[in-house]
This record gives sequence, structure tokens and C-alpha cells, in this order.
Amino acid sequence: MTNTERKAIVLAAGGGLGSATAVRLARDGFEIVACDLNEAAVQRTSKAVRAAGGVCHPRVVDLADVERVREDTQDIVDTLGTISVIVNITGGPSPSEAVGIPLEVWRTQFDAMFLSIVQATEIVLPGMREQKWGRIITSTSSGVVTPIPNLMVSNAIRSTVLGWSKTLSMSIAADGVTANVVVPGRIATARIKQLDQVKAQRLGTTVDDVAAQSHQTIPAGRYGDPSEFAELVNFLAGDAAGYITGSLMRVDGGLIPSVA
Repeated sequence: MTNTERKAIVLAAGGGLGSATAVRLARDGFEIVACDLNEAAVQRTSKAVRAAGGVCHPRVVDLADVERVREDTQDIVDTLGTISVIVNITGGPSPSEAVGIPLEVWRTQFDAMFLSIVQATEIVLPGMREQKWGRIITSTSSGVVTPIPNLMVSNAIRSTVLGWSKTLSMSIAADGVTANVVVPGRIATARIKQLDQVKAQRLGTTVDDVAAQSHQTIPAGRYGDPSEFAELVNFLAGDAAGYITGSLMRVDGGLIPSVA
């Protein structure tokens, strides 16, 4: 089977990482289902995919509504057939201290950042297993390796995602289906800009100063580009990555200091 016969779902496809990923996969021949809560954003991604010569089906999907995610994913499968690749990207919660987080925030974010991707993946997985080929690629955060101060909710839930993906990979490898996690460092997206703005307000400085200081902590000396994240996802989505599973792969410019 060639990529032109394969379909890929990209969650949070309206954002920087998701949009870049959808376009990159399309350039390699995948038919794209671009999902995002923001209709205008997902339409922009769809337009970009088509401009790149690809086919795109934009869908408005609210990851915080787990039952609706399940229904929408099933509808995609019923309409388009087997999905060969799912790229699980979710938005991040607002910065938070380590204690005093309202229970409702935990519940909402757990649904949006974890249960939603579990449900979507479980809907597409039977088709992958049947065709003996599939790719489950999940984006998390550098916080799963080195927890980030003031991002308690993100650190905790994304670490849960990491455990889920690794455990899943062991049960589906014999079926020709891989499950891997991509860890972006500081990539130049709206999310990083938001975090820089919050930090600037807390420190009483400017966003430019925060970004400049942040660049100094990254060996590459800059924020990454979403296209650099998309290149790794595209590789993991291809035939050449068939023996790579259960892995955590970084796109961080050397930011994370640990070896493992």
C-alpha cells in the first residue's frame, strides 16, 4: 500500500504543530482528516493542505467532549474507511501552581488531553490491525521528561499519556502497528507565545526579553519551527519507521538536559 492509499487523522490540526503536520503528511501523499475545535483554523489548514496538492477533510471536533470525539471518529471511519495514521495532538492547559487546582479543571483537562485521544485511537485501531499496518503518533511535552514549573496539570496528564502509549505499543507491535511519542521542546507556536506572555507578566518584563532568555537555555539558540516537528512525525508515519515503536523522540534543539 502506498501513502496515496492511506488516510491520516490529525487532531488539533488548526494549531501550529497540527497544521504543519497535516501539510507535511499531505505532501507525502496521505489523505488528511484535519480536526480542531476552531472552525476557522481548521479551514485554514485544509486550504494549506490543498495548496500543497493534498486532499483534506476538515472536521470541527471538541476534544473536551469525549463521547462526541468517539462518535466523530467513528463517523470518519464509516465515511472514509480504514485510517492508517492518527496523530494525537492536544492543546495545553493554562499555567498552574502545584496545589490548589480546582477538581473541575483536572476533570476537563483529563478528558481533553487524555481520554479523547484514547477514544479516538481505539476507534481507528481495529482497521489498522486488520490491514497489518498502522501508526499511532502522540505529541506530549518536554514536561514528561523534565517537569516544567507552573505547569502541574500539563506535566501530570501528559505523563499519563506517555505511559498509555508505551503500554499500547507492546500489545499491537505484532500486528504491524506502531505507537510512538514525540516530545516537542520550545517550538514557535501560539502556545509558546502564551507561556512567554504569562511569564513576562509574572516577572514584570517583556515577552521579547523572556524569549531571548529562553533562547539562551536552548543549545540550538532558538525556538524550533513547527515544520521541524512535522518532519519527525512524517518519518514515523512512513514505512521506514516500521521497527520503531514504544519510543519517545525529542524535537527540542537540545533543550532537555538528560540523556534518557
